Amino acid sequence: MTQSDSQIRISDLIIEKFWDVFNDDEHTHKILTSGRAGTKSSEAAIETVFKIVQDIDGSAVVIRKRHNKLRKTVYKEIKRAIKRLGLDERLFKITVSPMEITFLENGNTIYFTGSDNIDDTKGIIDESKPIKLVLIDEVNEFFEQGEGEDELQNIEATFIRGNDEGFQMLYLYNPPKNPNAPVVVWTRKMEQRPDCVHVHVDYRDVPPEWIGRKLLESAEILRQVDERQWRWLWLGQSIGVDELIYYMFSDRHVGRTKEDAFQIIGVGVDYGQQNATTYQAAGLNVAKHKLEGLAEYYYSGRETGAQKSPSDYAGDFVGFLDDLHERYSCGLFYVYIDPSAGGLMEEIKRAARGTSYTVLIRDAENDVALGISRVQKLLTFDMLSIDPGQKHAREEFGLYEYDKKSIERGLEKPVKLSDHCMDAIRYLVMGLWSKLKHFLPVQDKEDEEPEGVIK
Repeated sequence: MTQSDSQIRISDLIIEKFWDVFNDDEHTHKILTSGRAGTKSSEAAIETVFKIVQDIDGSAVVIRKRHNKLRKTVYKEIKRAIKRLGLDERLFKITVSPMEITFLENGNTIYFTGSDNIDDTKGIIDESKPIKLVLIDEVNEFFEQGEGEDELQNIEATFIRGNDEGFQMLYLYNPPKNPNAPVVVWTRKMEQRPDCVHVHVDYRDVPPEWIGRKLLESAEILRQVDERQWRWLWLGQSIGVDELIYYMFSDRHVGRTKEDAFQIIGVGVDYGQQNATTYQAAGLNVAKHKLEGLAEYYYSGRETGAQKSPSDYAGDFVGFLDDLHERYSCGLFYVYIDPSAGGLMEEIKRAARGTSYTVLIRDAENDVALGISRVQKLLTFDMLSIDPGQKHAREEFGLYEYDKKSIERGLEKPVKLSDHCMDAIRYLVMGLWSKLKHFLPVQDKEDEEPEGVIK
């Protein structure tokens, strides 16, 4: 494997803990897990490119659960691997539609596909160049969004047919917190098979110069502020799930802002006909890299015995914004409304017409697990606070829990009690995340890795 001016050694491209698994041709199933910056994606991409170049007849397929995740993740990582191996891209035919990379000298191809349904993978069978390697990235997604073990077995059955020798499955994922999660249970089961090998690494196994000072500092910051979270995010350990969702919330997160003006104020809205309706407001403090709680509106028809109509709530909402506008001289409000509350949204749009400030209203993004994770990040790094007047929010932070039985089943389902303010704050954080994520001292795990950084 050469380039024009020097020889490339595989041992210089992948960490020592991966050397044996890279050369392994005995096991059909190879599982690679790690915490952040463990370089497993880099190893898998280099192995995939190396094999299609070296094998006379052997193509590969790279799979993620969803098609829309392919181009910015595994496809990009494979292209990086070509460069790392010192190969000229002109030796390959690289296309986006269809998403394929073919080594011109032998015709071996790397195919990229999602697995939204079984036909996605069945249509890739290569009669002339049999699939010798199946790389499945983010295996946990197949358990969270698909059929789990059954789906993985179907993928194996699709491509192993006709491959008497040399066929391998390579699986990558970062372990979830819950040791009972289905992907973790599947891995323990696979470890008992003689045709499976599992290698787990973390960033401490990687040469520091590969990772860079900034990422090492980020890991150390998290270790200092929340060692338990560090063990999960950076070491890839299934640390277990607390029943109390926001266990990191404390009195230090409660305080009145010292600012008298905000350019942007966000409001999360959770609506209930019988249950409570709440508006949770926070100001974006760019200078302090913080989302500072300002005020809450909370009304429960069940508790008061008197129901309000959507138009009543809309009137209350405009009054709520009027007070915030006057107190903080804010001319721009971002509003994120419970996506099931279409009627209330229309009433608020009508009521907000003619105000002296701008109101941008959006459907809230209602990914519960992702939203909870983001709120936890902000709390961990003291980037989210609430005002003492947000008494219902403060109470719910101490009560919001996962259902214990769901944790035991490997799932995390919040108990649908004491959650109205928590939903509204989650909507708010999700809505403003594009502005908030850049302030995190530890780059967010779910975001795409920056150029040159390997997972």
